[in-house]
Parts: sequence; structure tokens; C-alpha cells
Amino acid sequence: MLVLRLLNVVAPAYFLCISLVTFVLQIFLFIPSMFRDPSAAPLFSPALLHGALFLFLSANVLGNYILVIQSSPEDLSKGLNLGKGSKVMAEWLDGSKSPDSALPSTHFCRLCARVTQRHDHHCFFTGNCIGNRNMRNFIMFCLYTSLACLDSLVAGMAYISVALSMSFANPLAFFTLLPHSISQFFSGALLSYEMFVILMLYLWLGIGLACAGFCCHQMLLILRGQTRHQVRKGMVVRARPWKENLQDVFGKRWLLGLLFPVLNVGSDNCRQKEK
Repeated sequence: MLVLRLLNVVAPAYFLCISLVTFVLQIFLFIPSMFRDPSAAPLFSPALLHGALFLFLSANVLGNYILVIQSSPEDLSKGLNLGKGSKVMAEWLDGSKSPDSALPSTHFCRLCARVTQRHDHHCFFTGNCIGNRNMRNFIMFCLYTSLACLDSLVAGMAYISVALSMSFANPLAFFTLLPHSISQFFSGALLSYEMFVILMLYLWLGIGLACAGFCCHQMLLILRGQTRHQVRKGMVVRARPWKENLQDVFGKRWLLGLLFPVLNVGSDNCRQKEK
């Protein structure tokens, strides 16, 4: 438990550090290098277009990240008849006893110390539980993080190809870049910041693929009307049309939330809470 609590503090700091490094490299290294193309029109230069795209992706990543943290799942333990004493709480924790007033998909998180409805999992990178209130923002956070990593990967490869006068036309060139760069770095033929950019390329690739895979897996669960906690516990859910499952998470006005980092709009969960 101590290791998990430590990870719950270190992981958000790690994510914010990677985000800051990515932002600095894009603004002060990749984008300025694109202004060197004299043939591009000022209004439609690659630097301005890429800069606008990167700022759009970054705003959605940061905005949805903040909303995931702020929109914490409600603590239902106050409204549940859990009883008093350590024995009753222990029975609730190991699942051997479920209070009569508990909802089917409630779960007690040891790290957050609260009972949440439609608990999916505890995200260490946000330090918060993912449930019915912040599921859509979490999916948007994963989606835009993968897109931002892909954008940074492409920009970084373009910068390295010019700085080192190499071509990535051969797909194997990217996979042989790291061992070749390490040998050049220790021989003094490669600068420190260039080696750092090359390491960041592989980090962006790993984070982007992980976020994209996690986002696709989460979408499949939503289409089936399940959460990761329900799948892990083997809970049977009532079959519903996939459109209703999507609407419960994204709401009717899903396009607004897809383009801008906003709270859930038009969802049934929000209307129930307002009532």
C-alpha cells in the first residue's frame, strides 16, 4: 500500500514533467526550425500550422487532465449504510458483504478512501478514481495525449532528419536510430540536446501507443456497457443498445466535448444529479 501511495504522488509529477519538456521542445526547438523554409507563405507556413495544431492538442490534454481531477467521483459512503467498526469496513473492502443500499457497481478505493458509483479504475497519472462523472474527460485525455505524442514524434523526426542529415524513408531507420546515436554520443559526434531529443522520440512513441491502446480498450468496454472493475470482478451487466451506452458517457452533445475540454454535457448522469 505504501508503494501505491508513493506511485500516486510520483506518477502525476512524472506526467507533468514530460508535458513541460514536450512543450519546451516544441516551442523553442521544433517550431522555430520550421521557419527556415523561405518558400512557404507566411499565413500557411508549416511552423504556424504545426504550432496551432500543437497548441490545440496541448490545451485539450491539459484541460481534460484538470477536469478529470476536479470531477472526482462522488463519495457514496456517506449515503450508504455501511455500519460502524473496522470489521464492517473490512467486509466491505474484501467484497464479502454488500450493504442493502449500495448500488450494483459501487466500489471502495483504498487510495482515495471513498466509495464511488460505476467505478472503473484508479488512475495513478491523475491521482484520482475514474467513474461516472469523469469517464468522458478521461477518455478525451487519453485520446489527445496520444495525438500530442504523435505530433511531437513527427516533428522530432523531422528535426533530427535535418540536424543529422539522415532519412527515415526506410522504416528500419527509426529502430536503428537509438543504438547508432548512443555510439555517436559517446564518441563525441552527437551533441547532448540532440541525444535527448532522440530519447524523447522513443518516449513519445511508447506513451502515444499506450494511451491509444488504453483509449480503444476503454471505448470497447463503454460500447458493451461495462467498466474495468465489473470485468475484473466478473459482474454481469444488463444488455443495452450501444448507442445508449455511449450517450451515458458522452451525452447527446458529444461533439462539443470532443473539440473542447468541458464537463459532461447532455448526459443522463448529469440530468439525474441536477434533479
